[in-house]
Parts: sequence; structure tokens; C-alpha cells
Amino acid sequence: MFKREKSIEIQQNRDVQCAHGKVAVQGIGMSVYSFFVDGLLIDAGSYSLSQEFQSFFNEIQIEQLALTHSHEDHSGNAAWIQQHKGVPIYIHRDSVSVCAKDGEYPFYRQALWGERPAFNAQPLGDTLQTKSATWDIIETPGHTTDHVAFYNRETGALFTGDLYIQTKTKVVLDEENIVHTLASLLNYDFEEVYCCHAGFLADGRAKIQEKITYLEEMESNIRQLFDKGYSVEEMTKTIFSRDYPITKVSGEQWSSKHIITAFINQFTQESLK
Repeated sequence: MFKREKSIEIQQNRDVQCAHGKVAVQGIGMSVYSFFVDGLLIDAGSYSLSQEFQSFFNEIQIEQLALTHSHEDHSGNAAWIQQHKGVPIYIHRDSVSVCAKDGEYPFYRQALWGERPAFNAQPLGDTLQTKSATWDIIETPGHTTDHVAFYNRETGALFTGDLYIQTKTKVVLDEENIVHTLASLLNYDFEEVYCCHAGFLADGRAKIQEKITYLEEMESNIRQLFDKGYSVEEMTKTIFSRDYPITKVSGEQWSSKHIITAFINQFTQESLK
């Protein structure tokens, strides 16, 4: 039986309380944030950190919960909030039925994040209203098809779920389309970003622009190799020199090659137009 090492730290940035949960299993560590502002809880953390996050939830006055997407590290404690707080829970319309059943995902993810219990959610609209602010709901498919970001019109803060994480992404999920994750965000007037794995980014707009530049450069490199007839495996070895532990642990559900294939799919679609 594996043993989890767990902790949580509460931080305050502007008017946002940031609960930073950390979990490690057999040397593999991950972290995830839940954010609370103006009565709104954005993401609920993982069930593996249930005691840690619940201690935070009991100290705040939650009026509603909004989820950036249905992944278990973001929705793991939604059922507990529903049972103990009785507040409405919102998620992308495509994931309402998914969340009504217990989460199904590979064992390595259960080891890190726990088993996500079922809960009842309502579909998000175009906006969300809290006591002091109107929030734009921005559909941002890429990391998942049900992914959304939340933009606070009054403060200009942007809550990006799993869109950013880090500037130089090296591995992604097999379901992820990294080509379509970030560009639409630049239409909004923001500087500060709250990322569910990187936390508060005071220079968030610059960080997102850096990531867009990184992806554009990668796209150019992949296209050159693609035009030369390189295989996916050859391109992966050329562009990503390291083997990342998560690739083996996940049975390649997380892999650098998924970045390559996402761009190749785009090239192929463009050639058919």
C-alpha cells in the first residue's frame, strides 16, 4: 500500500485566498490550488487532500463553487462541499453528466489524487455573478474539451485552471490539444493570473505571452521536421531530449509525443482546406 505525504498552505493575494495543497506518492509530487474570492470558490482540490482542503473550506463562507474542468484534482472535494455547504456547483455543460458519476481514471492518478465521488452540478452560462463582480466564462478547450477560464470584470484577475501551469510545457495528456489553449485569452484586459498549479502570477499576461511564443517556436520546429519526413518518434527525440518519469508511470498517457501529434494534426487539417 502506498503512503501519501500531504500538506496545505493558505496564501493571500489581493482579495483572493489561495489554498495550495501538495501531495507526493513514492517520490512523485504534485500540487493543486483552490481559490476563494467574493464568496466564490474556484476549484475544489483533490480528494486525496480532502482533510487538508476541508479545513480551509470550513473557515470561509462559500456561496457557490465553479469548476474550471472535471479533472479529479480540481473536482475531488465537490461532493463534500455539496453535502456540507449546500451551495450551487457550476461546470461546463458537457461535464454535468460526467460529474454525476464517480470518477473513472487510471490507478496512477487515483494514487496521487484519490477517487473523485459523484456530485450534481449545473451548467455554466456566459457569465457568473458574485456579490461584487460579474465574471466572464471563457471557453478554453485544449487541456480538456470542457475547460473554462474565469475573468473578473471588476478586478481584471484571470483564473486559468490548467491552461498555463508552466511556460515551457514538455509533456501533456493524450486527450490534450495544446495548439488551442491560450491565444483567445489575450482578448481580455488582464495582468494577474491565478493558475491552479502555479498559483498567483503577478505578471500573468507576460507569462502567457511567453508560453504562446514558446509554442509558436515549437510549431515552427515541428513543421520543419514534418516537411522533411520525420516520424513522430524521431521528432519527439529531436525536440525533447529527456525522458520524463510521468511518461513511464502513466503508460504514456502523459507524453511529449502528444505535443508533436497535436501539431501534426493541425498541419494535416490545414492541408485539406
